[in-house]
Amino acid sequence: MEESRERVTRSLRGRDRWATGVFAVGFLGAAIPLALFASTSRSPSIALVALLVVSYALASRVEFEIGAGSAIPTQLVFVPMLFVVPARVVPLCVALALILGALPEVRRSRMHGERLLVQLVSSWHALGPALVMVAAGEPVASPSAWPVVALALAAQLGLDFVSAAARTRMVYGVSPRELASAMPSVYAVDAALTPVGFAVAIATVDAPAAAVLGLPLVGLLAVFARERQRRIDHALELGHAYRGTAFLLGDVVEADDAYTGSHSHGVVELSLAVADLLDVTPRERRHTEFAALLHDVGKIRIPNEIINKPGRLTPEERTVIETHTIEGEKLLAKVGGLLGEVGRIVRSCHERHDGSGYPDGLAGDEIPVVARIVTACDAYHAMTTDRPYRAALSTDEAVAELHRGSGSQFDPRVVAALLGVVAQERGRS
Repeated sequence: MEESRERVTRSLRGRDRWATGVFAVGFLGAAIPLALFASTSRSPSIALVALLVVSYALASRVEFEIGAGSAIPTQLVFVPMLFVVPARVVPLCVALALILGALPEVRRSRMHGERLLVQLVSSWHALGPALVMVAAGEPVASPSAWPVVALALAAQLGLDFVSAAARTRMVYGVSPRELASAMPSVYAVDAALTPVGFAVAIATVDAPAAAVLGLPLVGLLAVFARERQRRIDHALELGHAYRGTAFLLGDVVEADDAYTGSHSHGVVELSLAVADLLDVTPRERRHTEFAALLHDVGKIRIPNEIINKPGRLTPEERTVIETHTIEGEKLLAKVGGLLGEVGRIVRSCHERHDGSGYPDGLAGDEIPVVARIVTACDAYHAMTTDRPYRAALSTDEAVAELHRGSGSQFDPRVVAALLGVVAQERGRS
């Protein structure tokens, strides 16, 4: 979401510029012939059309941020527009309205001027419903017209998804399946508001100006949207605070023990790469970053003579150092919130898949998936790094150790993903 906010302030670049241009031209290539050649029986006043365009522009400025996208209550104006404005010009009216709605953001430098071109791409959704209305002979708004409305909604959502999936695939490499998992909540807003918009459309039969009856509801939704935006802003600020605290603790660890600090940063990179291959949830990925960074934070409570001992540890010293996961959990619990959750994962970062690890003897799926990822990446990075008591192993030797530990020390699924990351790194080098 934060990346999406920041992206709109930048100019179009590279593939984004090329793909946006292609889809914008494609939209105009379909919308202009439709406006020129499709027949119509409607002749609303220019003032009424202008009123609907302005109303649509106002509705487009009300955004409920959901994931990396947003839902806007334009259905409250779009559905009446389909029944009042000649269907053939509806897509162009929508494009004009979206551009008008975005102009204030450009003026305030919240959106780069080139991004106005994206509004043409966002107008693809209007083509499907317009074609449905043309094919249906531009029916009068009445309760019996609900099948046409349902078909128009299906065409709207379908064309919107296809165009969005094609563009995001070209620009960001996002698969249609990934996009499909993020869109239901956005489309649910459109589906929920469509009956309300249809009711407004029915009211326009006797009073065309009733097409703007949805604006009071748009105003109410704007209040809710601003409140949601404030909560998101606070959540992002809190997230930055947690991240800053995590990196501060990481710096403390590094200052106290140079090996442990640099080791933790290496484990972060490996763990995130493995987490991406395992397709963990966004929350689990965030936990992975913090747990990998802070999995050794409890070592600041362990005497330096044990941490930096050049030889092997005695059984007593081993018992002391094995308390560092519990100490790490206690430290992070004092911070609380997100880092308190991470502390519970840090506690499990030395558990083993077969149950012989510490401190709780957890096994298999009893161990949090994030801890299983960090455990394997921690071990691999430690094996391939010089330690006070031994030289680093070669990549081949470390890979062989991962194979030997798969199913006993490590989760086999995590090992397979980690080996994939290692193979990618070797291929690049």
